[in-house]
Amino acid sequence: MGPASPPLSVAHTEASAGWGGQEIRILTEAAGMRARGHDVVLLAAAGSRIVEEAPRFRVPVTALPIGRKRPAGLVAMTRALAQGQFDVVNAHSSTDSWLAALACAWLRARGRRAPALVRTRHVSVAVPDDPATRWLYRRATVRTITTGEALREQLVRDNGLDPDRVESVPTGIDAARYGSIAKRDARRALGLPADAPLVGIVATLRSWKGHRHLVEALSRMRRGDARLVVVGDGPQREALEAQVRSLGLGDRVTFAGQQHDVAPWLAALDVVALPSYANEGVPQALLQAMFARVPVVTTDAGAIPEIARDGDTATVVPRESPAALAAALDALLDDPARGAAQAGRAFAFVAPRYGIERMLDRMEGAFRRAIADAGARSR
Repeated sequence: MGPASPPLSVAHTEASAGWGGQEIRILTEAAGMRARGHDVVLLAAAGSRIVEEAPRFRVPVTALPIGRKRPAGLVAMTRALAQGQFDVVNAHSSTDSWLAALACAWLRARGRRAPALVRTRHVSVAVPDDPATRWLYRRATVRTITTGEALREQLVRDNGLDPDRVESVPTGIDAARYGSIAKRDARRALGLPADAPLVGIVATLRSWKGHRHLVEALSRMRRGDARLVVVGDGPQREALEAQVRSLGLGDRVTFAGQQHDVAPWLAALDVVALPSYANEGVPQALLQAMFARVPVVTTDAGAIPEIARDGDTATVVPRESPAALAAALDALLDDPARGAAQAGRAFAFVAPRYGIERMLDRMEGAFRRAIADAGARSR
């Protein structure tokens, strides 16, 4: 944006109580926009993890009762949007999208100022095609943002959205945070074995991320000296720990839990795996691994193919196939030069396309277009 462009006033809304790539994207983007001089705040569900984490990102946050679709949440959302006098409200999950849409409609019906509603879709879960949802996406929402082109195409194809009002803006990565830590130093600092082949996954422990297939793949690998490092936490933790015990892999799997900074963990790894089988946009974890120059093994779920090109920037295996995953991991561990070359190509591909400044440029442009579109609608 040129220097004459006025600062924006933006409210992000999030009803989810979880913690993962979506919530990290919201806070990273909000912090980046604030650093550019925009007024950006977060309206999030009371008691949620994102409310706890917002101060760490230096993002102002207001906790509201918006975790469920209830009258109290609608009243609170309406009051917050009315008092904030925002240019844009950017909704991220289903519940807060509905509450924000209804709040904006209520304000406009009474002749009061309402922000332009932007909806960001982070996952490739199908959107219902019913009258209420069509109103939400086609009338109440001014512009829709997706975190991958495949998600954008899905909404245009399956839900009939105007392609001119749907934009793909993948998550941007701060390149300066990755690639500067030596593997041996990272392993020493994290207490990981210095010489063992390390495979890792950085992802919230949700079923569709494919952790259970990765654990099974470890049991099938020819390389019996390989170890698995699981970075992240989530609802599948107990099930995965039980699977590890049942397969007798306790001495080969490290559950690292949630980490504020994944850079040293990525630096410690020989290969990163993300065997997701559904719901993905362009995953931050894969982008982070590519910026860290670590070779990756993944699938073609969601928008992953936009960065993971088999035999070029990644090794792509069939979804839900532990045998294929094991073979791919063995092959990369057996041939470090191949892995290094793949990682180099991946970095060269993502570095100019998926940096954080590029994401912020594109989101700022999307917000300004949304404001202009909302103004045109009201005339």
